[in-house]
Amino acid sequence: MTFNPFINPRGKLRNGWWIALFFVILTALLFPLILMSRASETGVPLWQQAAIVLAASLICQAARRKPISELLGAFDWKWPSQLAIGLGAGAALMAIPAAFLAAGNWVTWRMNADWAETIGATLLMLAAAAAAEELLFRGFLFQRLIDGLGAWPAQLLIAALFTLTHSDALAELGPLGYLAGANIFAASILFGLAYLRTRSLALPLGLHFAANVMQGPVLGFGVSGTDAAGFLVATPQDAPAWLTGGAFGLEANVPGFVCVLAVSALLWFWQPKRPKAD
Repeated sequence: MTFNPFINPRGKLRNGWWIALFFVILTALLFPLILMSRASETGVPLWQQAAIVLAASLICQAARRKPISELLGAFDWKWPSQLAIGLGAGAALMAIPAAFLAAGNWVTWRMNADWAETIGATLLMLAAAAAAEELLFRGFLFQRLIDGLGAWPAQLLIAALFTLTHSDALAELGPLGYLAGANIFAASILFGLAYLRTRSLALPLGLHFAANVMQGPVLGFGVSGTDAAGFLVATPQDAPAWLTGGAFGLEANVPGFVCVLAVSALLWFWQPKRPKAD
């Protein structure tokens, strides 16, 4: 049988071409905004980035003649419940290592008197960032890689790309960057497992957003090296950076890494109920 580089044995366009089309559409939509942002010397706002990734994904999904529910997850009672579970688990993902640091007196906190002035804008920024990243890294691209290569090759490729997008911040950390990079790589695997267990973006979106909110706006740590003024101000004491995470946040310390691995293990062994076949 002659190999067809465009059509797979099921008579459908190969996933590699769909991925290429996705990036072409994404670039076409993003390029004008990049030009305008350079002219005004501002970056492309995160909400616009999220909107563009969603638009490119929906265009490709429509071209495939597949429903939006295949991309985002079925919009039934499970979607909000999975989002809520993700929010709780994401908050715990950062609260547990913070509690460990507090118990050892390696980090102390004080109230931030000015937290109310910026909290609204910070929450909106983190929501847009989580939406943009989950749409990009667990959405159309990830799903086509799963269909073409299988779940774990897709997981490893996306985790490498996810880590690469944080490379500028990681490069500034010196040796601590290796720990932070491993943590970010493992977090991508965790978010990918959340999608694979539910076939919905609700759980990974809740995990991602709540982890960032608990880390920054609540506990006052940096979020991936970005200062996020919070309700509390975290002050590392006389402890090594690999324990506290330093200015990068809980994503760059050993307790945070252990928590990511623990939650990933829970997802690995979790077998959600599937609807019975008729």
